[in-house]
Order: sequence, then C-alpha cells, then structure tokens
Amino acid sequence: MNYYERALALREETVALRRYLHTNAEVGLVMPKAKAYVMEKLAEYGLEPKECGHGVTATVGNGGKCILLRADMDALPMGEESGEPFACPTGTEAHCCGHDFHAAMLLTAAKMLKENEANLEGTVKFMFQTGEETFEGAKDMLEHGILENPAPDVALAYHVTSGKMPIGIYMYNNTGTMMFSVDGFKITITGRGGHGAYPHTSIDPINIAVHVYLALEALIAREADPNKACVLTVGKFSAGSAANIIPEKAELQGTIRSNDKANRELLVRRMKQVAIKTADAYGGTAEIEMLSEVPPLVCDPKLTTEFADYMKNMGIPGAYPYSGISASASEDFASIAEKIPGTFMYISAGYLDDRGAAPAHNPKVQFNEDVCPVGAACYAHCATEWLKNNK
Repeated sequence: MNYYERALALREETVALRRYLHTNAEVGLVMPKAKAYVMEKLAEYGLEPKECGHGVTATVGNGGKCILLRADMDALPMGEESGEPFACPTGTEAHCCGHDFHAAMLLTAAKMLKENEANLEGTVKFMFQTGEETFEGAKDMLEHGILENPAPDVALAYHVTSGKMPIGIYMYNNTGTMMFSVDGFKITITGRGGHGAYPHTSIDPINIAVHVYLALEALIAREADPNKACVLTVGKFSAGSAANIIPEKAELQGTIRSNDKANRELLVRRMKQVAIKTADAYGGTAEIEMLSEVPPLVCDPKLTTEFADYMKNMGIPGAYPYSGISASASEDFASIAEKIPGTFMYISAGYLDDRGAAPAHNPKVQFNEDVCPVGAACYAHCATEWLKNNK
C-alpha cells in the first residue's frame, strides 16, 4: 500500500477526526469524551480497542516483532482565540498544542494499517494517551501495562509544530538530548497565622516563601554546571486572603528542567534541601510534593536515523529533514524512550502567512490541516518498513 496516497484520499476524514477532538477539548488525565471517541473509531475500523489506565490501546498485525505508535490527545486549560469555526466553546479548554492532530493522524494510520494487515510482517501497537501536558499520561499507561502483552521492541511518536514554515519539514535529534527533563514541584510553607498589625506574634509564611524563591533562583546561578542547560521556574506563588492577615500557609509551584542527568539530580535534591532548611531558619516548615518526574528525552540514534530514512523515501512534496533539534520544553514520551528504543519527531504544520504568527500554547495559534495526511502516512509507513526490515 502507498500510505501517502491513501492518506490523501482519507484527508477529509482525518480532518473531521481532528475537528471533533478540537471542539470537544478535554484536559488532564481523565478524558471520557476523547477516550470513548477513540475506542468507537478503532472499533469501526475493525480493531479491538482496550482501556489502558486512562488511555486506549489496540493492535494490528501478525505476531513477531512489535512497534508502538503513540499519540497524546489532551488539551490545555486555557481559552481559545483562533477564530476557527470549530473552536472549543467552553473558554476553559483549548487544543493550542496540536494534540488533536496527533490522535487524529494515529487513528487514520490505524485504519490504513488494518486495511493492510495481511501484509504486515509483525505487530503494530497503538497508544492513545491522556495527560501529557500534566506529565501523567505516559506514567499512567506504563503502570497499566502498555509495554506488555505484546511487549513493543521500539516506539515512535510525532508532534506537530506551528509557525511560519511550510508543511513537510520533519525535525529530530539522533545525536543527543532532544528535550529536557521536567520535575514539577509544590512547596507548601507552614508558619503561624495572626494579625497583620502584630507580626512578631506570628511566623509569616509569605516571608519564608520569598526567601525560598530567591534561594532557588541562586541554584542555577551558583550550583548548576554552566556547561549544561538548566532551567528552574517558579510559576505559581499563592498565599493569604486579606491585607491585614498573616496567613498560616504559602505555596510555591514550579519546574526544574535540564538536558543532563547529573544536573537534574543535583537541582532536585538541592531544591528540597533549600526549601526545608530555609523554612526552618525562619521558624516555619516546608513540605515538598513532586508533581512530575520525567527524564530527558533521548532518542535512539540508530532507530531515529532509520525512521528518517524511511520518511525521505515516501515522496511527500516538500519533505525536508532537519536534524539535531533540541528544546528546553519537556515531553512525557521520554518515559517510554527511557525503557525501550524510541524516536520522537516534530512535523511542521504551519502557515507561511499571518496564520503562522502565533506559537503553540498561544490562544491565537492555528495549525495547518494539510499536515493530516503527512502525519498519518508517516506513522503507517514507518511502522510497516521497520517491521519488514527488523524481522
């Protein structure tokens, strides 16, 4: 089967899949509408979908080696200002990262692979996950056996990109770290509440939290290896209910990201020590909760080169490889790639006009639906070729 020609014929169907998910955007780990929709479509295509934690899995093929194809499908907790007629109407969820494309493209790939099942020289396993933006989904499906029965030998995932660029560019890294680790944390500072006019009778958790914040910023400047890339961001600082009340508690939430394992371990350990000891120095206490623990994304060099070669030979107009890409953002596919050889690639889904002005995670972002047959075909073609060449 020529998967690109077939994907072109199925373009409008893939777009309809994408638009349903876009309009009915859901966030987080629990996504009942998307889960039901994916299972319904897979069954319609002749597969036997199963729940895997909060996600969905299914297989096609004939035993032998197994390749895992993964797509996330969660949205972001934000309003949408894209102007698209199929925009999510809630004002609190929006597919501003493109995960609706990933799920739609993988559904179409599943349909094509089922159509061509008799010719597959192995097994393709599908992974539709929730909760990528919260870094919960891959972990959830790992805990529920996504890498078992059958056990995949390798894994492949795609992510669309917005921007002022043409369709067809595919970006990867087969030489080093592609995306940073992410360790999300919540620090709860407990003091002693009281009247704002009598601070000496209280232990001010806001004062402690400010000192913790400043001390954390110094970790990057004075303790992290300057030859490695590290980012520490506190994005949430909350405390208090009135101007004249010293509250009982204050809360900091943030993330630590790095492309280096040793720096990651150092910063996470020192974040905990600094918070606890700073709070103690000012008479309070600090409790740390880890919200996410995702390693750096390192793609298997040989496998990534192999998939890139398969994509070069597909005859997709404008297809152009861009290697060596690295980003300080994070991706929970890293939890899969840490356990089995994996490849993660970006596929351009931008516009060369003003529609490409807004970046991902911006309420005005727009993605080009011409990427739908490209991504669907790449999923199916790479899976088929890898099985054929790695029996």
